[in-house]
Amino acid sequence: MSLRGKAAIAGLGITRMGKNYSHPNAIGFATEAIELALADAGLSRSDLDGVLVNPGMTWGADVMASYTVQQVMGLKDIRLTATTNLGGASAAALVMHAAMAIDAGMAKTVACVFADAPLKPPKPDAKGAGGGAAYGFARGLNAAYGLFGANSGYAMVARRHMHVYGTTSDQLGAIAVAQRKWANLNPIAEFYKEPLTIEDYHSSRWVAEPLHLYDCCLVSNGAVCVIVTSAQRARDLRKPPVYILGMGQGHPGDDPVDTLASGAPMAKETAFRMAGIELRDVNVVEFYDCYTITVLITLEDYGFCAKGEGGPFVSDGRTGPGGVLPVNTGGGQLSAYYMWGMTPLSEGVIQVRGEGGARQVPKHDICLVSGNGGILWTHSTLVLGASA
Repeated sequence: MSLRGKAAIAGLGITRMGKNYSHPNAIGFATEAIELALADAGLSRSDLDGVLVNPGMTWGADVMASYTVQQVMGLKDIRLTATTNLGGASAAALVMHAAMAIDAGMAKTVACVFADAPLKPPKPDAKGAGGGAAYGFARGLNAAYGLFGANSGYAMVARRHMHVYGTTSDQLGAIAVAQRKWANLNPIAEFYKEPLTIEDYHSSRWVAEPLHLYDCCLVSNGAVCVIVTSAQRARDLRKPPVYILGMGQGHPGDDPVDTLASGAPMAKETAFRMAGIELRDVNVVEFYDCYTITVLITLEDYGFCAKGEGGPFVSDGRTGPGGVLPVNTGGGQLSAYYMWGMTPLSEGVIQVRGEGGARQVPKHDICLVSGNGGILWTHSTLVLGASA
């Protein structure tokens, strides 16, 4: 039987983002986000019987993060718990896990949370630490020659896309500019309040050529939590349900520098079939956007344009405010906040509910949400709807 519309997101909790030092560690942010999400849904701690956690980079050796959260919050009689890490594809994977467990009768109310706290308060005379092993991507001979971390990995993908398809820096810059326009309408986006021009984009420093500073995502302290429950129960809670219409994953196992592709086609096939929709039914798009090239390739992989045509597709501003295809309407990870896959998921919930304020898109019945982990290694898809 299909899981279409069987479960719904009933609560959303977002802590303050950016340089937020209100908690000493990620666990503090996680508990705050869960409390905010419960309050949003009109629920209490005693209503929870499931806790699923995607730990960020700063949880250290806590391989039982979900149990730690349970203990810190004093939660009793939890029937479902797990710690999951597919990188940025994890948020949707948590929601999938929750929806399937609820349908199977294994749990009724599940908190899905991501938290991280990589930023530390400034200290006088402190020296910065190197990030050579960022995200655990430092490997063998590549690292010995200076190719390590996500920045250089995505720079390789971007450079090859340019070589094969003629993609330009102006086209990547158009993505950054469009998303900054969305962020300027988003009060949660605390890092970048000022507009971004294409000239600003080109004058920003190189991070790893051909990627400029504004091609790269932010670094944020904070947490996001969503509460998943049955569709029937969600209709009786405080906020309008955001129905989970379709879900899927795709992990091809290929080298994206060779394929210039992600697992989106695989994940889309499963999710769209479950949801019973076509691409033309999608009103608003929330893509994982760790880099501008990620957005471009994901647009191609979902079929909004042909492979290799992502550059011309984004160059006319169609993904920005007032464009025909609203993409990353909160500013995304490039200009709002970086909470791995919870960034696109949280904005998807906001848009489907109609709570976007100045950035709210007029038509928001169907929202496509993507998650991406590693260097286009893992991928997840959610189709969210205002109606079951």
